[in-house]
Amino acid sequence: MSEEEIRQLTDFQINEITEHRIYSRLAALQKNSHNRQVLSELAKEELTHFYTLKKYTGKTPAPQLWKVNRYVWIARLFGLTFGIKLMEKGEDIAQKVYRQWKNEDIQKMATEEEVHEAKLISLIDEEGLNYMSSVVLGLNDALVEFTGALAGYTFALQHPHLVALTGGITGIAAALSMAASEYLSTRAEKENKNAFKASIYTGIAYIITVIVLIAPFVFMKNVYWALGVCLTGALVIIAVFNYYYSIVRSESFKKRFGEMALISLGIAAISFGIGYALRLFTGIEL
Repeated sequence: MSEEEIRQLTDFQINEITEHRIYSRLAALQKNSHNRQVLSELAKEELTHFYTLKKYTGKTPAPQLWKVNRYVWIARLFGLTFGIKLMEKGEDIAQKVYRQWKNEDIQKMATEEEVHEAKLISLIDEEGLNYMSSVVLGLNDALVEFTGALAGYTFALQHPHLVALTGGITGIAAALSMAASEYLSTRAEKENKNAFKASIYTGIAYIITVIVLIAPFVFMKNVYWALGVCLTGALVIIAVFNYYYSIVRSESFKKRFGEMALISLGIAAISFGIGYALRLFTGIEL
């Protein structure tokens, strides 16, 4: 082998031993025995790949500890599935490079990377993901309904603190209503979910969104600037959530973001127009 080929295989080794260390660390942190077993299998597979490559390089490189710590903390902060899938998303390029090699061992490794890891990762049991639909319900309703309401209040009331007060009351009431609806809906459908937990996920998602959206009206004096910041905040929430969702569900970020942003801003524009029309029709000045 040429020096360049050995260098490339050594880089592969570093990647494999780094992922082995990540999976091992995550396995040690798991209280769920099923998740611990899945992660241990992933770690074992990466170590096998490391030693397969060693036959060709004759080297034993160390793992990239900064990368190990990075993904372990991402998994702890944002969830196990998100951390692993984010890491694997970044390794797609490495798998394509594997495919360029005609070596039988490396071709086998590429297949195992694509098939085994995807299969094992899909078996991971993470409670938060089981309630993703409840979070989606809370966020969608808050972003569409509440953004529209704030836009309507902005033109109807024309005072940021009045908008914040009215919006806060409306938002909290709506969050409680949505949480109660999700509780009753989950119980009625008899899904494999805890109805109380489902309602909590929905309520918390709604309230967090409400806080972010009314904050500009609390701290800013110009009601229209506050509305602009509010709508920007809505777009940021949509972007962050849909990025997370697209990673854990392996779906298109652009499509989901575009649909949700268009609906939320469209409803806000319509509500703003309704507020303007009602103000003209009633002749009420505050």
